This record gives sequence, structure tokens and C-alpha cells, in this order.
Amino acid sequence: MEPEKELIIKLDKNKSNTGYRNFPMVPRVVFGNGCFDQLGEILLPKRKSSEAPIIFLIDDVFEDTSLIQRIPLLFNDQIVFISADEEPKTEQVDALVAKIKHEFQEPPSGIVGIGGGTLLDLAKAVSILLTNNGCAATYQGWDLVSKPSIYHVGIPTISGTGAEVSRTTVLLGPDKKLGINSDFTPFDQVLLDPDLTLGVPKQQWFYTGMDCYIHCIESLNGTYLNAFSQSYGEKALELCKEVFLGDLCPEESRDKLMMASWHGGMSIAYSQVGVAHAMSYGLSYVLGTKHGLGNCLVFQHLQEFYPEGVDMFHRMMQYHDIVLPTGICRDLSESEMNTMISVSLGMVPLWENALGKDWKTKITPDKLKHIFNKI
Repeated sequence: MEPEKELIIKLDKNKSNTGYRNFPMVPRVVFGNGCFDQLGEILLPKRKSSEAPIIFLIDDVFEDTSLIQRIPLLFNDQIVFISADEEPKTEQVDALVAKIKHEFQEPPSGIVGIGGGTLLDLAKAVSILLTNNGCAATYQGWDLVSKPSIYHVGIPTISGTGAEVSRTTVLLGPDKKLGINSDFTPFDQVLLDPDLTLGVPKQQWFYTGMDCYIHCIESLNGTYLNAFSQSYGEKALELCKEVFLGDLCPEESRDKLMMASWHGGMSIAYSQVGVAHAMSYGLSYVLGTKHGLGNCLVFQHLQEFYPEGVDMFHRMMQYHDIVLPTGICRDLSESEMNTMISVSLGMVPLWENALGKDWKTKITPDKLKHIFNKI
């Protein structure tokens, strides 16, 4: 195929029937050490009345810490502590929405999510379901949300997921793990304060950081690649190399990984992820494996698809003395394995990005089973 025609095909991935996709971005972002303390000033003009609270969804690891004293509570604002030990679920979103509607006569002025990808995804999903009827599972898919969400703010306390910038909120539903992908999903405001990532355990730091790294590898090697996603992906990859293979001081490492997460999320906003993410969805759905770890468990065995990326991944693991768990899929029943495979194969856009429109001729249930059995 001639290069010019190949470029046109790749760009057309982002076209609708009427033109190029007009994807939303986060309209306002603050970056810098200590910028968290500007939150009260940012929220004040968004408050509709003293009876319309701001709801703060916060990772429960921060309960009884000094961070809570810095939350700018006013009137009847409420803090809800949530465990991030498990992936966010559609039923969890429904329960939070029901709680808010029951406890307050007026709709909230806004939702603020403070934590990692789990808390950020929950904040995005709750803000959508407060204005759209039905249950969260109804909106798992692409462009199913019809009404704008309420005002919502994202404040990451760990870097790598890209949830702070993406147009999706990934949820475990009753039948599948799939995001609410919508123009109304992105945050209205994001605060990027690298100081909030102080104290993250090393393994969690690595696994979540590798989520960003794998975003880059899958985006840059995908059939959806275009100049927009490539520019962000290349910058994110450059930053990941500095963080995970360089010799940075802790403060510089925190700053750069937070920026890598932002750029990695922007890269996939106009393209897609690939094989590792598709298969990690299967792991999460059946075994509850956390997203970052799941990506690492799968990615280590994907030399066929991403040879250079996997080689660098192993170098990064060695550099930081990371040893991945083994035997994860050893005791799966046939039914569980089939479910894992089915959920993974259901991520059609991811496979198409990774392998092209004829992806079904290149990947089979037996091939996925062979990879899962290595994990």
C-alpha cells in the first residue's frame, strides 16, 4: 500500500459520518506542587446555593490524614470515603447516586474525586448518573449518554492511569467490564498536584506508572495512530523512560510521571489502547485484578505484538527490582477461563486498533487461553 493511502486510512479512524470527531478535552487544569490548596477558590463560583452541596469522593487511605483538614468544606458538603481495593462497579455507582439523591433535597453543585483511577472513574460516573436516568450499566459503551453531567473535578493522588483526562470511566458491570465512553465524561476541572503522590507504595507506583507506559506503546503501535495521538504518545513515552530508566530526584520524578500520565491519556483520547488492555479487562472481570497490575501481567507475554515495548518493560522491572506474581490463572475453571476470554474479545475497538479490521483472523480464543495460562 502506498504511504499516502495508509495515512488517509489511519486518519479516517477518527471520522464520523459528517466529519472528524470533535472530542472534548478537560477545559481547565492547574498544575504545581501545593495547588490542591486552590480547590476552595475554584469551587466557590460553582456553588449553586447553600443547600446544593459539593460531594467529595475520597480514597479511604486518606481518612484521618492531614489532607482531610485541607478539604474546603462549606455548608452541608459531604465527604464519602471509598476503598480503592477493588475495581469500580456499576452497582457501586448506582448506590452512591441513590445515597446522594436520598440525603439531599437539591442536586449537588458538584462532585470532586480525590484518589487514583478508581476514585476518578467513580466521580465521573456518579456525575453522569445524577443527570441521566437509569442505572450505570445502561451507559457502558460508546456515546450512550444523552445529557450533560453535573460539574465534576478530578484530583489524582497517583500517576499513570490517565483517568484525569480521558473521556471514559471504566466500570465492572453485571455482564462485562466496559467504560462509559462519552463526550460528557471528562472532568470540568483537574488539579495536578505532584505532592499528593508522596508516599505511594513502590509496587503500586510501578504498576500504575506502567499503565501509562503501556498506553503509549499500544497507541503508538496501533492502526488508529494519527499525528494528534502520536505527538502526545511520544512525549509520554519519553517521560516514562526518564522516570523508570533514568536517575531523577524524587520531586522531578513525581512531576514528570504526572505529566506522562496526562500526555498518555491524551494520546489514547484520539486513538485507542490495544492487546494488553483488552486482556486485562478479562482478568479484572473474572479475578478482580487491579488494572495496572493486570496490564503488567499480560504485557510481559506480548512480545509477538510489541517486541521493543516488552523488552523495555522487562528492563524497567529489573531496574526497580519488580517481580510479578505468578500462577494467577492456574486454578481457573473452564467456565471462568471462557468468561475471561469472552470479555477480552468483546473489546472490539481495542483489537481493531491493535491488529486492524481483520483482527479476528489474527487472534483466537485458543491463542488468548495460551497467553492467560502463562500468567
